[in-house]
Amino acid sequence: MKTFDEKYNQRRYRTAYSTSVFSITMVLFMLGLVALMIFHTHKLSAWFRENIAVSIVIKDEVPDSEIHSFKLQLDTLNFVKSSKFISKNEAAEKLRSELGEDFVEFIGYNPLPSTLEVFLNEQYAFGDSLVNIESLLMQNEMVQKVEYQKLLIDLIDKNISNISTGILIFSGLLLIISIILIYNTIRLALYSKRLLIKSMLLVGATQQFIRKPFIVSGVFQGLIGGIISVILLGVTLIITKHKLPELDVLNDHLVLTIIGVLLIAFGVLLTWLSNYFAVKKYLKSKSEDLY
Repeated sequence: MKTFDEKYNQRRYRTAYSTSVFSITMVLFMLGLVALMIFHTHKLSAWFRENIAVSIVIKDEVPDSEIHSFKLQLDTLNFVKSSKFISKNEAAEKLRSELGEDFVEFIGYNPLPSTLEVFLNEQYAFGDSLVNIESLLMQNEMVQKVEYQKLLIDLIDKNISNISTGILIFSGLLLIISIILIYNTIRLALYSKRLLIKSMLLVGATQQFIRKPFIVSGVFQGLIGGIISVILLGVTLIITKHKLPELDVLNDHLVLTIIGVLLIAFGVLLTWLSNYFAVKKYLKSKSEDLY
């Protein structure tokens, strides 16, 4: 029959084991998110650039048929990814729904112009390229003006390299912190087994014999933590895709598979090494140091 101390130690070890698995899972999950950001920095930058609309405001006297012809011409240009025609009536209907009242009836006419929303290919969505594109579009007689988010373009141009550098620095710090955190968590979990290790040494058990079950247990912790973190990462991406379907650019199965395998392998390797060195510390400790 187990004594109270034995039951208490077993319960404390199970709690420490669960804490280790949870810590490993969360650390690997964060590493997975950072790895996704690193892999997809360029894709995200391209997605942001290709979703910045260039609005071509058309003069009032231009009929819709000519605007449609102009749209077809734009679609053939190498810098245009896609375009959309918004008529005066469609613009008025959209503004009417936003305001909640019929402003056309109130002022007696529709003041909104027809526009063409043009989305550019990523390599042309830069400040200097947009200036040239604006000059080219303004040469057409039916164009009244060209509008786009200049401040946003400048912000992306200036900060994309800083963001990439920041992500790399953050990932390096996170990697170092994760190694320290997992090692200390495993070392604390083994603390409850220190007397057992000393007892096994006293009865003549070899260090390899003592170390083996702890390393096997550590490998399972890393494996379980890695698998759970990959599942959480997949669930996060599914939720993100559901909430923001336009971010389907992140749905790269090859990259996801590579990151998943690396996370599991890293979790197993790190927990194996952590258990090896943590047990080694107790194997070398004197009996009075274990209390």
